[in-house]
Amino acid sequence: MIINYAHRGASGYCPENTMAAFQRAVELGATGIETDVQMTADGELVLIHDESLYRTTGVDKLVKDTTLAELQKLDAGAWFSNEFTGERVPTLDQLMELVKREQIMLNIEIKSGVVLYPDIERKVIEKIRQHQLDQQCIISNFNHYSLAQCKAINPYIATGILYMEGLYRPWDYAATVGANALHAPKYAVTAEWVAEAKANGIIYNVWTVNEPQEMKALLAAGVAGIITDYPDRLQSIISGKE
Repeated sequence: MIINYAHRGASGYCPENTMAAFQRAVELGATGIETDVQMTADGELVLIHDESLYRTTGVDKLVKDTTLAELQKLDAGAWFSNEFTGERVPTLDQLMELVKREQIMLNIEIKSGVVLYPDIERKVIEKIRQHQLDQQCIISNFNHYSLAQCKAINPYIATGILYMEGLYRPWDYAATVGANALHAPKYAVTAEWVAEAKANGIIYNVWTVNEPQEMKALLAAGVAGIITDYPDRLQSIISGKE
């Protein structure tokens, strides 16, 4: 079954990485949610894409220098639309509660490139265990050292390597990292590569795909998951309505 991952929630319709976006994604037929995890000054796991708070809250400060209490006073919705004024930066716990309730998948991108958060891998994996979401989560990262660390902590946790360009025989590379999936940009996928990866026990989850024709081509290529800002578009195609 194809996993319809809502990119930062239904971010085409709602402010990214907010509970409004995650809830809307479920309403629009998403069977998975993709999000970004960073860590506050007091070690709390929160959902925000940028290392800086500026783009989505207007505050010129880094996540790592802000406590959870300070962060949760900020408006993370008004930048997108006045309709969402008052939306907050959520915690990983909040999203995991939704994921468990709705029985959907969760793709957690650990942000550990620009800022290296100490022991964030262990903290994320512990949250997965606490919420009993071992079978519903995959951890992804552009920092592949971080993914190797995740496997060292828990060999059974699913991981996916994020990358920007075409890798040569990426399924072979994924195996060296111990990863289960290739989280590839949409232009670095062919049916032949998907088949070769599948033969080697590696799946493709592809980002970020918003055009219906591209969705159809990737589905035909045999990918396991598609990450999109518009989960309703993908749901329409999967259900045969488009």
